[in-house]
Amino acid sequence: MTRGINVTTKLWAISGRITALQAMDLWKRHFEERGVTEPDQSSHYIIAHLLGATTQRKLTELLSLEKIEQVWKLCTRRLSRMPVQYVIEEWDFRDLTLKMRPPVFIPRPETEELVELVLTELKMKPDTRVGADGQHTILEVGCGSGAISLSLLKSLPQVRVFQDAVNLTIENMLRLGLQDRLQIYHLDVIKDAQTLLSLCSPVSVLVSNPPYLFSEDMASLEPEVFRFEDHSALDGGKDGLKVIKQILNLAPQLLLNYGRVYLEVDPRHPQLIRPWLKANVEELHYVETRHDITGRPRFCILQKEKSNKDRELNLGLRN
Repeated sequence: MTRGINVTTKLWAISGRITALQAMDLWKRHFEERGVTEPDQSSHYIIAHLLGATTQRKLTELLSLEKIEQVWKLCTRRLSRMPVQYVIEEWDFRDLTLKMRPPVFIPRPETEELVELVLTELKMKPDTRVGADGQHTILEVGCGSGAISLSLLKSLPQVRVFQDAVNLTIENMLRLGLQDRLQIYHLDVIKDAQTLLSLCSPVSVLVSNPPYLFSEDMASLEPEVFRFEDHSALDGGKDGLKVIKQILNLAPQLLLNYGRVYLEVDPRHPQLIRPWLKANVEELHYVETRHDITGRPRFCILQKEKSNKDRELNLGLRN
Protein backbone atom coordinates (compact mmCIF):
# COMPACT_ATOMS: atom_id res chain seq x y z
CA MET A 1 0.00 0.00 0.00
CA THR A 2 1.58 3.31 -1.05
CA ARG A 3 1.40 6.59 0.82
CA GLY A 4 -0.21 8.17 -2.27
CA ILE A 5 -3.29 5.98 -2.10
CA ASN A 6 -3.52 6.45 1.65
CA VAL A 7 -3.36 10.26 1.40
CA THR A 8 -5.86 10.37 -1.48
CA THR A 9 -8.39 8.33 0.47
CA LYS A 10 -7.86 10.35 3.67
CA LEU A 11 -8.42 13.61 1.78
CA TRP A 12 -11.71 12.29 0.42
CA ALA A 13 -12.70 11.36 3.96
CA ILE A 14 -11.82 14.75 5.41
CA SER A 15 -13.70 16.61 2.72
CA GLY A 16 -16.77 14.42 3.27
CA ARG A 17 -17.55 14.64 -0.43
CA ILE A 18 -17.18 11.08 -1.67
CA THR A 19 -20.11 8.93 -2.74
CA ALA A 20 -20.16 5.17 -3.14
CA LEU A 21 -19.97 5.56 -6.93
CA GLN A 22 -16.96 7.85 -6.61
CA ALA A 23 -15.30 5.40 -4.22
CA MET A 24 -15.89 2.56 -6.68
CA ASP A 25 -14.28 4.57 -9.47
CA LEU A 26 -11.35 5.62 -7.26
CA TRP A 27 -10.53 2.07 -6.20
CA LYS A 28 -11.12 0.67 -9.66
CA ARG A 29 -8.32 2.97 -10.89
CA HIS A 30 -6.03 1.93 -8.01
CA PHE A 31 -6.66 -1.75 -8.83
CA GLU A 32 -5.96 -1.13 -12.53
CA GLU A 33 -2.68 0.60 -11.70
CA ARG A 34 -1.59 -2.36 -9.58
CA GLY A 35 -2.58 -5.00 -12.13
CA VAL A 36 -5.34 -6.46 -9.97
CA THR A 37 -7.60 -8.74 -12.00
CA GLU A 38 -11.23 -7.67 -12.54
CA PRO A 39 -10.72 -4.15 -11.07
CA ASP A 40 -14.26 -2.97 -11.78
CA GLN A 41 -15.94 -6.01 -10.24
CA SER A 42 -13.56 -5.92 -7.26
CA SER A 43 -14.41 -2.37 -6.26
CA HIS A 44 -18.12 -2.97 -6.89
CA TYR A 45 -18.33 -6.16 -4.79
CA ILE A 46 -16.42 -4.70 -1.86
CA ILE A 47 -18.34 -1.44 -1.63
CA ALA A 48 -21.72 -3.06 -2.31
CA HIS A 49 -20.94 -5.53 0.48
CA LEU A 50 -20.25 -2.72 2.92
CA LEU A 51 -23.37 -0.81 1.95
CA GLY A 52 -25.59 -3.87 2.02
CA ALA A 53 -27.35 -2.62 -1.14
CA THR A 54 -26.60 -1.11 -4.53
CA THR A 55 -29.68 0.99 -5.21
CA GLN A 56 -29.09 4.24 -7.06
CA ARG A 57 -29.95 6.18 -3.92
CA LYS A 58 -27.37 4.30 -1.85
CA LEU A 59 -24.71 4.67 -4.52
CA THR A 60 -25.11 8.44 -4.78
CA GLU A 61 -25.19 9.14 -1.03
CA LEU A 62 -22.10 10.56 0.64
CA LEU A 63 -20.21 7.96 2.62
CA SER A 64 -19.58 8.44 6.33
CA LEU A 65 -16.03 8.58 7.66
CA GLU A 66 -16.56 5.12 9.16
CA LYS A 67 -17.61 3.65 5.81
CA ILE A 68 -14.67 5.24 4.01
CA GLU A 69 -12.29 3.73 6.57
CA GLN A 70 -13.92 0.33 6.05
CA VAL A 71 -13.63 0.68 2.27
CA TRP A 72 -9.97 1.58 2.63
CA LYS A 73 -9.29 -1.41 4.89
CA LEU A 74 -10.94 -3.97 2.59
CA CYS A 75 -9.64 -2.51 -0.66
CA THR A 76 -6.05 -2.55 0.59
CA ARG A 77 -6.48 -6.28 1.16
CA ARG A 78 -7.58 -6.62 -2.44
CA LEU A 79 -4.48 -4.69 -3.53
CA SER A 80 -2.42 -7.50 -1.96
CA ARG A 81 -4.18 -9.77 -4.50
CA MET A 82 -6.35 -11.41 -1.85
CA PRO A 83 -9.45 -12.76 -3.67
CA VAL A 84 -12.62 -10.70 -3.23
CA GLN A 85 -14.33 -13.73 -1.68
CA TYR A 86 -11.82 -13.72 1.18
CA VAL A 87 -11.86 -9.93 1.47
CA ILE A 88 -15.62 -9.75 2.09
CA GLU A 89 -15.64 -13.20 3.79
CA GLU A 90 -18.64 -14.52 1.89
CA TRP A 91 -19.76 -15.49 -1.60
CA ASP A 92 -22.97 -16.42 -3.40
CA PHE A 93 -23.24 -19.92 -4.82
CA ARG A 94 -26.48 -20.50 -6.70
CA ASP A 95 -29.17 -19.52 -4.17
CA LEU A 96 -26.91 -19.69 -1.11
CA THR A 97 -24.63 -17.14 0.56
CA LEU A 98 -21.66 -18.99 2.03
CA LYS A 99 -19.06 -17.83 4.49
CA MET A 100 -15.55 -17.88 2.99
CA ARG A 101 -12.12 -17.89 4.63
CA PRO A 102 -8.62 -18.56 3.29
CA PRO A 103 -7.30 -21.03 2.34
CA VAL A 104 -10.58 -22.90 1.73
CA PHE A 105 -11.14 -23.45 -1.98
CA ILE A 106 -13.43 -20.85 -3.57
CA PRO A 107 -16.28 -22.41 -5.61
CA ARG A 108 -16.23 -21.44 -9.29
CA PRO A 109 -19.11 -21.01 -11.77
CA GLU A 110 -18.31 -24.42 -13.29
CA THR A 111 -19.16 -26.03 -9.97
CA GLU A 112 -22.60 -24.42 -10.07
CA GLU A 113 -23.01 -26.21 -13.41
CA LEU A 114 -21.97 -29.48 -11.76
CA VAL A 115 -24.71 -29.06 -9.15
CA GLU A 116 -27.27 -28.29 -11.86
CA LEU A 117 -26.23 -31.45 -13.71
CA VAL A 118 -26.76 -33.65 -10.65
CA LEU A 119 -30.06 -31.98 -9.79
CA THR A 120 -31.41 -32.37 -13.32
CA GLU A 121 -30.55 -36.06 -13.47
CA LEU A 122 -32.01 -36.85 -10.05
CA LYS A 123 -35.22 -34.99 -10.82
CA MET A 124 -35.58 -36.77 -14.18
CA LYS A 125 -35.17 -40.21 -12.55
CA PRO A 126 -36.41 -39.76 -8.98
CA ASP A 127 -37.12 -43.44 -8.30
CA THR A 128 -33.88 -44.97 -9.54
CA ARG A 129 -30.78 -45.68 -7.45
CA VAL A 130 -32.51 -45.20 -4.10
CA GLY A 131 -31.60 -46.97 -0.90
CA ALA A 132 -33.66 -49.34 1.22
CA ASP A 133 -35.34 -46.38 2.92
CA GLY A 134 -36.53 -45.02 -0.45
CA GLN A 135 -34.21 -42.01 -0.26
CA HIS A 136 -31.33 -40.83 -2.39
CA THR A 137 -28.07 -40.62 -0.52
CA ILE A 138 -25.21 -38.53 -1.87
CA LEU A 139 -21.53 -38.57 -1.00
CA GLU A 140 -19.44 -35.50 -1.77
CA VAL A 141 -15.69 -36.06 -1.75
CA GLY A 142 -13.40 -33.07 -1.29
CA CYS A 143 -15.44 -30.41 0.49
CA GLY A 144 -14.35 -26.89 1.34
CA SER A 145 -17.10 -24.38 1.94
CA GLY A 146 -19.73 -27.11 1.50
CA ALA A 147 -21.12 -25.45 -1.61
CA ILE A 148 -22.05 -28.60 -3.53
CA SER A 149 -23.62 -30.56 -0.68
CA LEU A 150 -25.49 -27.63 0.83
CA SER A 151 -26.85 -26.55 -2.53
CA LEU A 152 -28.06 -30.09 -3.27
CA LEU A 153 -29.73 -30.33 0.13
CA LYS A 154 -31.45 -26.99 -0.32
CA SER A 155 -32.92 -28.10 -3.65
CA LEU A 156 -33.75 -31.72 -2.80
CA PRO A 157 -35.65 -31.96 0.51
CA GLN A 158 -35.74 -35.78 0.48
CA VAL A 159 -32.00 -36.28 0.03
CA ARG A 160 -29.40 -37.15 2.66
CA VAL A 161 -25.72 -36.28 2.14
CA PHE A 162 -22.42 -37.59 3.48
CA GLN A 163 -19.21 -35.61 3.01
CA ASP A 164 -15.62 -35.30 4.06
CA ALA A 165 -15.26 -31.67 5.07
CA VAL A 166 -13.43 -28.85 6.78
CA ASN A 167 -14.76 -26.71 9.63
CA LEU A 168 -16.08 -24.01 7.30
CA THR A 169 -18.60 -26.51 5.91
CA ILE A 170 -19.93 -27.05 9.42
CA GLU A 171 -20.30 -23.30 9.94
CA ASN A 172 -22.20 -22.88 6.67
CA MET A 173 -24.34 -25.92 7.39
CA LEU A 174 -25.43 -24.53 10.75
CA ARG A 175 -26.13 -21.07 9.33
CA LEU A 176 -28.40 -22.61 6.69
CA GLY A 177 -30.12 -25.01 9.10
CA LEU A 178 -29.26 -28.13 7.06
CA GLN A 179 -27.52 -30.14 9.78
CA ASP A 180 -30.30 -32.75 10.09
CA ARG A 181 -29.62 -34.22 6.64
CA LEU A 182 -25.85 -33.78 6.38
CA GLN A 183 -23.33 -36.12 7.98
CA ILE A 184 -19.78 -34.79 8.01
CA TYR A 185 -16.59 -36.79 8.42
CA HIS A 186 -13.05 -35.42 8.55
CA LEU A 187 -11.48 -37.95 6.21
CA ASP A 188 -8.84 -38.11 3.49
CA VAL A 189 -10.08 -40.09 0.49
CA ILE A 190 -6.60 -41.58 -0.02
CA LYS A 191 -5.36 -42.08 3.55
CA ASP A 192 -8.72 -43.03 5.08
CA ALA A 193 -10.23 -45.07 2.26
CA GLN A 194 -11.41 -48.00 4.41
CA THR A 195 -12.99 -45.70 6.97
CA LEU A 196 -14.77 -43.85 4.18
CA LEU A 197 -16.15 -47.13 2.83
CA SER A 198 -17.41 -48.27 6.22
CA LEU A 199 -19.09 -44.96 7.11
CA CYS A 200 -20.52 -43.71 3.84
CA SER A 201 -21.65 -46.62 1.67
CA PRO A 202 -23.85 -47.44 -0.09
CA VAL A 203 -24.90 -44.18 -1.76
CA SER A 204 -26.94 -43.27 -4.83
CA VAL A 205 -24.59 -40.56 -6.07
CA LEU A 206 -20.93 -39.70 -5.64
CA VAL A 207 -20.13 -36.12 -6.60
CA SER A 208 -16.79 -34.35 -6.48
CA ASN A 209 -14.89 -31.30 -7.61
CA PRO A 210 -11.49 -32.80 -6.72
CA PRO A 211 -8.05 -31.24 -7.11
CA TYR A 212 -7.46 -31.68 -10.84
CA LEU A 213 -4.78 -29.24 -11.98
CA PHE A 214 -1.66 -30.74 -13.54
CA SER A 215 1.25 -30.04 -11.16
CA GLU A 216 3.17 -28.25 -13.89
CA ASP A 217 0.32 -25.75 -14.23
CA MET A 218 0.43 -24.62 -10.61
CA ALA A 219 3.22 -22.09 -11.19
CA SER A 220 1.18 -20.25 -13.84
CA LEU A 221 -1.78 -19.55 -11.58
CA GLU A 222 -2.85 -15.98 -10.84
CA PRO A 223 -1.49 -14.59 -7.52
CA GLU A 224 -5.04 -14.61 -6.10
CA VAL A 225 -5.08 -18.39 -6.42
CA PHE A 226 -1.43 -19.34 -5.88
CA ARG A 227 -0.85 -17.18 -2.78
CA PHE A 228 -4.13 -17.65 -0.97
CA GLU A 229 -5.94 -20.88 -1.85
CA ASP A 230 -5.03 -24.31 -0.49
CA HIS A 231 -2.67 -25.99 -2.95
CA SER A 232 -3.88 -29.43 -1.87
CA ALA A 233 -7.34 -28.51 -3.17
CA LEU A 234 -5.87 -27.56 -6.56
CA ASP A 235 -2.88 -29.78 -7.40
CA GLY A 236 -3.99 -33.15 -8.78
CA GLY A 237 -0.48 -34.49 -9.34
CA LYS A 238 1.54 -34.99 -12.51
CA ASP A 239 -1.49 -35.79 -14.68
CA GLY A 240 -4.08 -34.13 -12.47
CA LEU A 241 -5.67 -37.52 -11.77
CA LYS A 242 -4.20 -38.55 -8.41
CA VAL A 243 -7.39 -38.03 -6.39
CA ILE A 244 -9.72 -38.76 -9.31
CA LYS A 245 -8.24 -42.25 -9.77
CA GLN A 246 -8.71 -42.98 -6.06
CA ILE A 247 -12.34 -41.85 -6.21
CA LEU A 248 -13.00 -44.07 -9.22
CA ASN A 249 -11.27 -47.05 -7.60
CA LEU A 250 -13.53 -46.73 -4.56
CA ALA A 251 -16.72 -45.88 -6.44
CA PRO A 252 -17.92 -49.47 -7.09
CA GLN A 253 -17.73 -50.18 -3.36
CA LEU A 254 -19.41 -46.91 -2.40
CA LEU A 255 -22.29 -46.92 -4.88
CA LEU A 256 -25.58 -48.77 -5.10
CA ASN A 257 -26.01 -50.63 -8.35
CA TYR A 258 -26.71 -48.12 -11.14
CA GLY A 259 -25.45 -45.37 -8.85
CA ARG A 260 -23.57 -42.60 -10.59
CA VAL A 261 -20.37 -40.58 -10.23
CA TYR A 262 -20.33 -36.92 -11.28
CA LEU A 263 -16.91 -35.28 -11.54
CA GLU A 264 -15.70 -31.82 -12.44
CA VAL A 265 -12.37 -32.23 -14.23
CA ASP A 266 -9.77 -30.52 -16.39
CA PRO A 267 -10.83 -30.40 -20.07
CA ARG A 268 -7.89 -32.71 -20.87
CA HIS A 269 -9.13 -35.42 -18.53
CA PRO A 270 -12.10 -37.14 -20.21
CA GLN A 271 -9.91 -38.62 -22.93
CA LEU A 272 -7.46 -39.83 -20.25
CA ILE A 273 -10.08 -41.23 -17.89
CA ARG A 274 -11.89 -43.42 -20.43
CA PRO A 275 -9.02 -45.82 -21.27
CA TRP A 276 -7.70 -45.82 -17.69
CA LEU A 277 -11.13 -46.74 -16.33
CA LYS A 278 -11.57 -49.58 -18.81
CA ALA A 279 -8.20 -51.05 -17.86
CA ASN A 280 -8.42 -50.60 -14.10
CA VAL A 281 -11.95 -50.50 -12.67
CA GLU A 282 -14.59 -53.18 -13.20
CA GLU A 283 -18.29 -52.46 -12.64
CA LEU A 284 -17.84 -48.75 -13.38
CA HIS A 285 -18.74 -47.60 -16.86
CA TYR A 286 -18.12 -44.26 -18.52
CA VAL A 287 -21.53 -42.84 -19.48
CA GLU A 288 -20.74 -39.49 -21.08
CA THR A 289 -18.86 -36.20 -21.00
CA ARG A 290 -20.74 -32.94 -20.57
CA HIS A 291 -19.41 -29.53 -21.59
CA ASP A 292 -19.42 -26.38 -19.49
CA ILE A 293 -20.98 -23.09 -20.59
CA THR A 294 -17.82 -22.17 -22.51
CA GLY A 295 -17.93 -25.41 -24.51
CA ARG A 296 -15.07 -27.19 -22.74
CA PRO A 297 -15.36 -30.90 -21.78
CA ARG A 298 -15.69 -30.36 -18.04
CA PHE A 299 -17.91 -33.02 -16.43
CA CYS A 300 -17.61 -36.81 -16.42
CA ILE A 301 -20.57 -39.06 -15.67
CA LEU A 302 -19.93 -42.69 -14.75
CA GLN A 303 -22.25 -45.46 -13.59
CA LYS A 304 -21.88 -48.62 -11.55
CA GLU A 305 -23.25 -51.71 -13.24
CA LYS A 306 -22.74 -55.14 -11.77
CA SER A 307 -22.06 -57.91 -14.23
CA ASN A 308 -24.65 -60.66 -14.75
CA LYS A 309 -22.29 -63.06 -12.99
CA ASP A 310 -22.14 -60.87 -9.89
CA ARG A 311 -25.92 -60.41 -9.85
CA GLU A 312 -26.46 -64.17 -10.06
CA LEU A 313 -23.96 -64.76 -7.27
CA ASN A 314 -25.65 -62.21 -5.00
CA LEU A 315 -29.06 -63.70 -5.74
CA GLY A 316 -27.75 -67.19 -4.86
CA LEU A 317 -26.33 -65.93 -1.57
CA ARG A 318 -29.64 -64.31 -0.63
CA ASN A 319 -31.53 -67.53 -1.38
